[in-house]
Amino acid sequence: MNKQEITEFFKGLQDRICTALEEADGNASFKEDLWTRAEGGGGRSRVIQEGNVIEKGGVMFSAVHGDLHEKMLRSMGLNEKVDFYATGVSIVIHPKNPKVPIIHMNVRYFEMTNGTYWFGGGIDLTPHYVVEEDARWFHHYLKNACDKHDPDYYPKFRNWADDYFFNVHRNETRGIGGIFFDYLKPDQTHSKEQLFDFVREVGESFAPIYTHFMAKNKNLPSNKREKAFQQLRRGRYVEFNLVHDRGTKFGLETNGRTESILMSMPPTANWVYDYKPEPKSEEEKTLNFLRKGIDWIS
Repeated sequence: MNKQEITEFFKGLQDRICTALEEADGNASFKEDLWTRAEGGGGRSRVIQEGNVIEKGGVMFSAVHGDLHEKMLRSMGLNEKVDFYATGVSIVIHPKNPKVPIIHMNVRYFEMTNGTYWFGGGIDLTPHYVVEEDARWFHHYLKNACDKHDPDYYPKFRNWADDYFFNVHRNETRGIGGIFFDYLKPDQTHSKEQLFDFVREVGESFAPIYTHFMAKNKNLPSNKREKAFQQLRRGRYVEFNLVHDRGTKFGLETNGRTESILMSMPPTANWVYDYKPEPKSEEEKTLNFLRKGIDWIS
């Protein structure tokens, strides 16, 4: 297996996910934006807007290469200049109905000319309103996917997601977590092929997971209070992506493609000064769920 085979899988994954989302939405279609990177490589940015279910979403594929930026060299403790190759798929979907959750997924591969390579990625859910039944279904799905490859994956990567998708400045998680992993390299128990099989499992999990939530919740009624809370929850999502997300920060700081990087932003959001939910309300219940370490499996 080489980088070209991995790249072709990611391109096909983008195609399959876009088709599944268009069918589940029933109205809107993805618009494709092909782009090239001056330093090497390029990608296919696909964005869907104003659908029956999806208000705004993107499914992005990229395969870029060139000199490794000095900032990344320093972060890796490298002194010599090396070239890199990076490819992957990144997705964020913002739905219209506040009863349908926001979802994010990323699967990626990175290699350098010094022989180092690794996989990374993950999938996490950010409900506007946390529904325990939906949270348990989501985590059980991810656990089953992980268990096919290593029983240690789910607990390890679930905790990693809790730690990563965390708004430190608010002391709250972005949503109900999921799984997150990075720098996944071959070891005594996992070959490169086995790691790639796991990454493929995660990638192929996206469409059945999100189309399930689209079908289940898209027609649930919502009122003005719930729509207003959706805007507040979107605001918290923006805060995480701009303040804490490593990929967003690195991309903007190293002259990445701004339109693709900021695709993850919702079409609208709101910030309410010193927001306090009504006691015993659904809004208070959701905010109380935004903490690390919740066991959604037992």
